[in-house]
Amino acid sequence: MLNFYPGPSKVYPEVRQFLTDAYDGGIMNIPHRSETFMQLMRATVNSLKKKLNIPQDYYIFFTSSATECWEIIAQSFTLSQSFHLYNGSFGQKWFEYAQKICSESQAHEFPLEEHIDTNNLEIPDDAEVVCITQNETSNGTQINANTILNLYNKCKDQLLAVDATSSMAGLNLKYIKADIWFASVQKCFGLPPGMAVMVCSPRALYRAKKLDEKNHYNSVVLLYEKMLNYQTSYTPNTLNLYLMNRVLEQRELIKTIDQQLVQRAQNLYEFFEPFTQFRPLVTNPEVRSNTVIALQGHHKLVEDIKKNAAAHNIQLGNGYGKWARDTFRIANFPANTDVEFETLKDFFTKNYN
Repeated sequence: MLNFYPGPSKVYPEVRQFLTDAYDGGIMNIPHRSETFMQLMRATVNSLKKKLNIPQDYYIFFTSSATECWEIIAQSFTLSQSFHLYNGSFGQKWFEYAQKICSESQAHEFPLEEHIDTNNLEIPDDAEVVCITQNETSNGTQINANTILNLYNKCKDQLLAVDATSSMAGLNLKYIKADIWFASVQKCFGLPPGMAVMVCSPRALYRAKKLDEKNHYNSVVLLYEKMLNYQTSYTPNTLNLYLMNRVLEQRELIKTIDQQLVQRAQNLYEFFEPFTQFRPLVTNPEVRSNTVIALQGHHKLVEDIKKNAAAHNIQLGNGYGKWARDTFRIANFPANTDVEFETLKDFFTKNYN
């Protein structure tokens, strides 16, 4: 079955052989304090920085999920409150989760079809972290690099944290324009779920050290102290670290991948524009996601499209949140091939054009 589900999404086919190699090489049971593990961690960190164009002075940590990163940010970077900007379900969930730890946290919801109005935005003086979702998986929108830069420049003493779950390893993100970036690996990385990457600027780490929060196994200061020796503060997902390193070795640089995905996204939006029974959920091209395409129609039609696609061995993504019933989503991730998208287009042309 062709998998266009936006997470967990298609895994690179090479992973099958890498799994066998991991088993045969004893990777699955190496001690995480051993020299072998530290060499693997060092290689993986170096590959991430090289292939994703992450600044050399930024710090990389590994967690279990993007949701855990929400928790880490609330615990290790926030004393009293964070400020959340969102237009969809995952940004809202991040805010609601942060409130459970820092009850004074505040939020601003901006319109689906618009950029964040950074000129007129008022960031609470007491907020220590400003939180945004770069690619909102629930509705197929994204925040562009210029808006992120404007937000970063507007932050005074606040850190800027970015949920890049549906874009990291797919788009050429400008890491220097924010302090904290994170993403789970079951999307653009093309890996099995169960691990996430957190990228922190020197400024973010300085803040964490200043707060010196060490009450949790995933406290940033503890993660940092262990990473000095390429270790972790807990038993890590060694298998996924190994798979990530192997996948990154055979991937192109992020600039090339970005160009391919952006061009393919534009082609997909152009392909779907003439259809009359359904249309892109987001009509403003400037805020449309390049990695998650959301399409909207009558809920009965949407259900029919998903069932018909499954009968043709094509898995489409369900709608999410307030758009659950009347939308379906298509992942435009690096592991999906151009040939697969031609099959997808052929399905829609024959059945709904």
